[in-house]
Amino acid sequence: MAYYVGVDLGATNVRSVVGDDDGTILGEARDSTPRGPTGIAVTEAVLGVVREACAEAGIDPSDAVAAGIGAIGPLDLAEGAVENPANLPDTIDRIPLTGPLSVLLETDEVYLHNDTNAGVIGERFHSDRNPDDMVYLTISSGIGAGVCVDGHVLAGWDGNAGEVGHLTLDPHGFMTCGCGHNGHWEGYCSGNNIPKYARELHEEDPVDTALPVSDPDFSAVDVFEHAGEDEFADHIISQLGHWNAMGVANIVHAYAPLIIYVGGAVALNNPDLVLDPIREQMSEMVMSNIPEIQLTTLGDEVVVEGALASAMTGGTGDRSRL
Repeated sequence: MAYYVGVDLGATNVRSVVGDDDGTILGEARDSTPRGPTGIAVTEAVLGVVREACAEAGIDPSDAVAAGIGAIGPLDLAEGAVENPANLPDTIDRIPLTGPLSVLLETDEVYLHNDTNAGVIGERFHSDRNPDDMVYLTISSGIGAGVCVDGHVLAGWDGNAGEVGHLTLDPHGFMTCGCGHNGHWEGYCSGNNIPKYARELHEEDPVDTALPVSDPDFSAVDVFEHAGEDEFADHIISQLGHWNAMGVANIVHAYAPLIIYVGGAVALNNPDLVLDPIREQMSEMVMSNIPEIQLTTLGDEVVVEGALASAMTGGTGDRSRL
């Protein structure tokens, strides 16, 4: 029996699973992602959940033959580390991953991916068709995509391909993205930026609304909860649908996927309000073949499932490599 480890390192939580050679999960563990004092604390949290998952599976860490990691970015693939993660405190400038995990597991077979690439690996591995051309798109606190073209997951030389949330959709730059640039997709449609966008729209046209736009705790959840009951909320959702459809159309034209799986908290919690407007506008925006667009089949486990599939398939998600 061969054993494999999958790790999902997010800005909020870190999780690990251990699976056998059929992909059956035998053990898992989760912890909060440390906020410091340095990146080494995050590395230790990763090693801690791997040890716990192995213990639950009844194996020693050295029994694992390979591991996959899906992590927040930016990545330094050459060093196997996360560098200056945007959603963690500034004191965390570097999180070593592949080296320490290789030592713990006593294997050199450790594959590091950004989280959306792990997502597309997971979707590809678990898809009935195992298609060679597909995309996993996350619409969550940020926006990103994992892309597989002709059977190859596109990582980029530094591991940071797929940052589609930073496509410029609005040349007028009405909204500023968290990265500091104007007009990016993420600046309008990510969970972190939807309330900011709503406030800007309301400042432009201060219509009556039940949305608590002046409340410091106003969130994207408020917008979607008022759908169908508040005219301004419906207007925001319509605008989000327009920007999301434009972003997806750009993905279609760039990569020609057969299928796009959509995940992330915003999409998972509001599937009809997020996906239906995208599907409805594709024929107006796309000049080539329109792919199937559906919610992820793996829910919020898509990244850790992809990390496990990466370990099992040499970093690809291609089941023919089993």
